[in-house]
Amino acid sequence: MKPALIWDLPTRLFHWTLAGSFAVAWLTSEQDTELPVHVFFGYLMLGLVVFRIFWGLVGSHFSRFSSFPFKPKEGYEYLKQVVTGKAERHVGHNPAGSLAIYALLILTVLVCAAGILTLGSEEQHGPAAGWLGFDLMRVLKGAHKLGAIAMLLIVVGHVIGVVAESILHKENLARSMLTGYKRAGADTPQSTPRLAIAGIMLMAILSFATSWFYYAIDNVVQTQNVAGDAEGSGKETPKVKFVGSQLVDNVQWREECGSCHAVFYPALLPARSWQKMMAEQDKHFGTDLGFDKPTSDALLSFMVANAADKHLTEAAVKIDRSVAPSQAPLRITETPYWLKKHRDITTAQWNNPLVKSKSNCVACHLDADAGTYEDGAMRIPDSPAASPK
Repeated sequence: MKPALIWDLPTRLFHWTLAGSFAVAWLTSEQDTELPVHVFFGYLMLGLVVFRIFWGLVGSHFSRFSSFPFKPKEGYEYLKQVVTGKAERHVGHNPAGSLAIYALLILTVLVCAAGILTLGSEEQHGPAAGWLGFDLMRVLKGAHKLGAIAMLLIVVGHVIGVVAESILHKENLARSMLTGYKRAGADTPQSTPRLAIAGIMLMAILSFATSWFYYAIDNVVQTQNVAGDAEGSGKETPKVKFVGSQLVDNVQWREECGSCHAVFYPALLPARSWQKMMAEQDKHFGTDLGFDKPTSDALLSFMVANAADKHLTEAAVKIDRSVAPSQAPLRITETPYWLKKHRDITTAQWNNPLVKSKSNCVACHLDADAGTYEDGAMRIPDSPAASPK
């Protein structure tokens, strides 16, 4: 028995890159502001699986699927042997480890597919944008999350198995996946440098393709074309990732409402709220709007046509579902969804000179003026540094 190169470099790079990508994707899954990071590593995981499938056919001996076939019965028997301390040592993948690899490859594809569909349904962007409506976003997101939990459980089981087998056979399996070397007989097939170079080049190409796909599909500039603009040049908001469908704008609404305060797109309140607001415009938060009938009718028509119950954006859907049918809130900050999303904002953050007010949406939402309120466009500003005395 002597050290032999069992795990070629491409296989090791795949192993640790996939593990790291899954860790980052898991840790950023519940943070709206980290959605771009979460999605990028999801794409990367999918690209890595494509590489692994190809490498499982043409890679070095112990990287090929033929060296660790899918045999559930043998995997189960091997686990029993590990428990009794009588498991046979394997130079390559043991039967239980083989099952874990196949399970992780399959789950990665399914979880990434569910993630792409969730992105297309809940956020209305990405390669599946427009395929599905908002109605399926809960089901798809639930499937995506369950698949990720299943992956985590398999990863935990895999780590436990590595530790157990390392103790049983008195060898550091984790280190061998770093160095590539394990003790083996003189006739054991080994990897070659030429094959490693080919694998690294392939992985580099796939990583580049993943990055290009990510930036080409989901890195766009939100452009707001103001209604009536003959040139169609419109107004361009800051560059942000993941911008969904462009919302209809209205010059009259923007001028009339924007003359007193920041404009709040109609999708942030249900139609009944706007109807109540216009019916009581003589007591609009202590002032009289004083609109004539044609102006009132035009504004109300635009607001009702683009209200939250029209489900034009993710935020609109969730706001509408959070408000009871019998209620017609006049303040966006009173809706249950708004309260839930902002419950973790501290007093200090609200008092930040760059924010000051709960109605200053544009301070944190780069696309507030456009009304889309995308997750990737949200940034809570840092407090400005104290000026030197």
